[in-house]
Amino acid sequence: MADADLSVSAILAAARDGTTVPAQVRRFVAGILSDDITRAQAAAWLAFVFHKGLSHDATVALTQAVTESGDQLSWPDDGRPVVDKHSTGGVGDKVSLVLAPLWAELGLRVPMVSGRGLEHTGGTLDKLESIPGYRVDLDIDRLQAILRDVGCFISGQTRELAPADRFLYALRDETCTVASIPLITSSILGKKLAEGLDRLVLDVKYGSGAFLKSLEEATTLARMMEAVAGSMGTPTRAVLTPMEQPLGHAVGNAIEVEESIQCLKGHGPADLHDLVVALASHPDADRMLRSGQAYARFCQMVVAQGGDPDAPLRGLDAVEEHVVEATSEGVVNAVDALSVGRAAFRLGAGRERAGDPVHPGVGVRVHVKVGDSVVPGQPVFTLLHAHKGLDRALRHLQSGLAIEPRSA
Repeated sequence: MADADLSVSAILAAARDGTTVPAQVRRFVAGILSDDITRAQAAAWLAFVFHKGLSHDATVALTQAVTESGDQLSWPDDGRPVVDKHSTGGVGDKVSLVLAPLWAELGLRVPMVSGRGLEHTGGTLDKLESIPGYRVDLDIDRLQAILRDVGCFISGQTRELAPADRFLYALRDETCTVASIPLITSSILGKKLAEGLDRLVLDVKYGSGAFLKSLEEATTLARMMEAVAGSMGTPTRAVLTPMEQPLGHAVGNAIEVEESIQCLKGHGPADLHDLVVALASHPDADRMLRSGQAYARFCQMVVAQGGDPDAPLRGLDAVEEHVVEATSEGVVNAVDALSVGRAAFRLGAGRERAGDPVHPGVGVRVHVKVGDSVVPGQPVFTLLHAHKGLDRALRHLQSGLAIEPRSA
């Protein structure tokens, strides 16, 4: 078989025709890092892949090239497995804040590298930064010390970790090519596999509040990520979870930290508790979470990353409440996750572009779940707002709530 043509024009033509081979993928990533490939050429390549896809081997090559584009972390072997979890994003998804300290309390090490929110999906780092002093920009040496002493950290992607993904992710967002299964796979795994993991757990969401709307799409992504990570030597388990309604009751930044703390103390919403336990996949996870023991580990992590777990959360003193009540009696048939996420976004909890500021205190408290009975005057939502976007947020919530009359 003849060697693949690695000229830029041939790489673009192969992507356009759906015939990309691994060598061309590796050359493409190298060209990004060396500036041999322009932003326009990279944007075209992403658009072609979005429409034509990549083979399994080409997706493995892209993931490996992203992983190897920067530093790859390693941890001294002290007998504790190194694990991490990634979620494909949802509304009210604060699982990482609970799972990392829970796993650490169960004897695992968790070097959790997380991201920021875009539009209606919240970001773990934005939530944690509502804790006064909490730093998400620590260097590798400090993170290694925290992992050794505390057992877990939740921090941002360093500039040395998977820099190719930082470029590609921003460009995907600009070019509306985010929802491509090979590109999602390489982006998620490229960062995670650079963490030096013994195993990885993936929370792949589907439904109105997720990037992937259908169970079929989510299943395809889950199986691809399991296969690609397995090909690269990291055992990976994907869990498919619905995102038709928000997870828990809090959607925002500071209020999601509050709810995470309640879960860590053993008093969290049932759906959040159950998902954390399912992802933990440990025989003692349910008992440990109900006992409240993992909360002390969370506090240790916060202190180690510069935060004050006893200080009031940022932004909550700068918001006002607006309560939405049910206007009829019946049973809740829908609390659309996307509508709630968009409402929180309009209030200022999310960002439209990377680098935009977020308000830590605003958000939506969701008082009802699908299947709940309600009567007129009963609170269904409480909006925490800072006099921005309230009317639009209310319209989103009203469009996403369905209350059906009780059958005779």
